[in-house]
Amino acid sequence: MPLNHYRQPPKITDHLASTPVPGAYPSRLEALFPRALSDAAIAEIRAWPGYAPTPLLSLDRISGALGLSAVLYKDESKRFGLGSFKALGGAYAVIRLMADRLGLSTAEIRAGRAGERGKAITVTTATDGNHGRSVAWGAKLGGCRCRVYIHAAVSEGRAKAIEALGAEVVRIEGSYDDAVRICTQESARNGWQMVSDTSFEGYLEIPRQVMAGYTLLAREAIEQAGEPFTHVFIQAGVGGLAAAMAIRFWMELGEKRPRLVIVESEHAACVLASARRGRATPVRIRHETMMSGLSCGAVSLLAWEILRRAASHFVTIPDAPVPATMRMLASGAAGGGNIEAGECSAAGPLALIATCCNAGLRAAMELDTSSRVLLIGTEGATDPEIYRRVVAGG
Repeated sequence: MPLNHYRQPPKITDHLASTPVPGAYPSRLEALFPRALSDAAIAEIRAWPGYAPTPLLSLDRISGALGLSAVLYKDESKRFGLGSFKALGGAYAVIRLMADRLGLSTAEIRAGRAGERGKAITVTTATDGNHGRSVAWGAKLGGCRCRVYIHAAVSEGRAKAIEALGAEVVRIEGSYDDAVRICTQESARNGWQMVSDTSFEGYLEIPRQVMAGYTLLAREAIEQAGEPFTHVFIQAGVGGLAAAMAIRFWMELGEKRPRLVIVESEHAACVLASARRGRATPVRIRHETMMSGLSCGAVSLLAWEILRRAASHFVTIPDAPVPATMRMLASGAAGGGNIEAGECSAAGPLALIATCCNAGLRAAMELDTSSRVLLIGTEGATDPEIYRRVVAGG
């Protein structure tokens, strides 16, 4: 049984309910994030060599144990060989940027037509690991230079994976937010082009392109599912993926879009803090979560403008049950076969199980025998050594 992997039922550490904006995709959001932007990214990425939709797996043992109609898991562990959904965003934004800068089509950039002009462009980013790997891959595809800033807690395995794609890696002291600050400063000073998945005042366009790439994930899930989802449990670092999923579901499904539940680490709950204050609110990272991709202290402003209108619930989870969740997925006990789920991929399943173990919270979210829940397995073993150690029980 899936729940046998836990010594005791996991618990949500914090929760806030919200009232999403009803109806069709609002004109205010259409101006902020046009459907044409999403459509263009989807068409472009589907034209890339090696593109294939990632699997949508049925976690039938979890749905049976929790008394739900279906629990479906979008497995991003093999996306373009980079191990995470991030392959859709950073790489797309780099190729789009180079096409715009050089007056070429994206197809011409991918075909190597940038030549010496491409080598004169340097793209930069700050990362917990996966986004930097995607930007480095995009730079390699497009033929430009790449410099990636990582913070103190990023594992050496993730740093080496970025370097293997030809990028220069710069490790700084402090947190992810410190890496973003230093990357921003050095990029402005040197005339480099920052390709960030987080947005802030005066810096929206490139993060918008990153999110446009992520919307393909929602499009695939809609096509694969057949029947509609009732709920989506979606993890948030700076909120870009969650907002991108919300956008595409809202665009395509309108009033019938699924209920959106935002999942964060209790150590980095910047989206929950923002929901409580009614405005983008940073939090201080006092302890690094083992879910390294979620260790972000400031919500993306662009993502926040969407999530404050789209989310139904905000929940936080502790680190302690994450290894058990990873082992449950790896063992096949959840259903769907033996799933390679990295630390961040455990967030959705863990939050769903913890919610269903809380009668009041389950009722508030209207999770019942008719519920069809979508979870996003955002990453595989992006640091194989850490993954092996965790799954082995270390």
